[in-house]
Amino acid sequence: PRRGNALNQAMDEELERDERVFLMGEEVAQYDGAYKVSRGLWKKYGDKRIIDTPISEMGFAGIAVGSAMAGLRPICEFMTFNFSMQAIDQVINSAAKTYYMSAGLQSVPIVFRGPNGASAGVAAQHSQCFAAWYAHCPGLKVVSPWNSEDARGLLKAAIRDDNPVVFLENELMYGVPFEMSEESNSKDFVIPIGKAKIERQGTHVTLVSHSRYVGHCLDAAAVLAKEGIECEVINLRTIRPMDVDTIEGSVMKTNHLVTVEGGWPQFGVGAEICAKIMEGPAFNYLDAPVTRVTGVDIPMPYAKILEDNSVPQIKDIIFSVKKTLNV
Repeated sequence: PRRGNALNQAMDEELERDERVFLMGEEVAQYDGAYKVSRGLWKKYGDKRIIDTPISEMGFAGIAVGSAMAGLRPICEFMTFNFSMQAIDQVINSAAKTYYMSAGLQSVPIVFRGPNGASAGVAAQHSQCFAAWYAHCPGLKVVSPWNSEDARGLLKAAIRDDNPVVFLENELMYGVPFEMSEESNSKDFVIPIGKAKIERQGTHVTLVSHSRYVGHCLDAAAVLAKEGIECEVINLRTIRPMDVDTIEGSVMKTNHLVTVEGGWPQFGVGAEICAKIMEGPAFNYLDAPVTRVTGVDIPMPYAKILEDNSVPQIKDIIFSVKKTLNV
């Protein structure tokens, strides 16, 4: 199924499983969701469980956080994560810090979800990646699925988790179909938060990515394989807590590392992976410096040709792999 359908199915099952779960956000109910991710849920569960909100992120995110403190399990949808900036105080100060500040007495079981990162043709204010922003903050779990199975298993895990989870989807992936394993269709299928997945085994270089760019890495790996270069591709799945063990294990095998992400370079996900590898046991196994492939360090341009040149392309990944391997 398409990734949007996998998300829809996951929410449907969790709404059915636990009556404390509800969804709120802009256009989620009567319109079936801005990207149709909540299609059919309002018809099935009604106004109490699927709630349309005004365009007031700070307000409805605050209502959602308060309801989580009071014992419900809200899914708070941002039409895009760019709009979560309006509510970042609720996400960080009200949701992320409360469990710690209450000495473990007050949990905040909430999921903030919606499309993150660059879409297409929506310019600087609607094109940024929030993975590094939210992963910077202790008290949050930050999840970034790539395919349908990731989306389904991780969203179910996020809804069942007693901590606030930031769930970063991707608008360009909603309509993309993926094969799914038999086991992932079970109503009890969850993917543990904090575990990465090796999507492709390889021996020459490790590619680490999250969300949409995992696909780019696999495409680049297929091209490079024809030239005799075998890439190991790691799908992070979770940004915080980050599965450093899986990355280290791979680097100890391949001796080379390239990180790939759509966000900005400075203090980004790739920068954190570089630091973690530098500080850990895998550093002595590297035969070359780690290379980062990232978005360009500018606000996203509107013009299509400039936009295409501002986000990682498959050719950029291939170039970086060859540079790292000195080919």
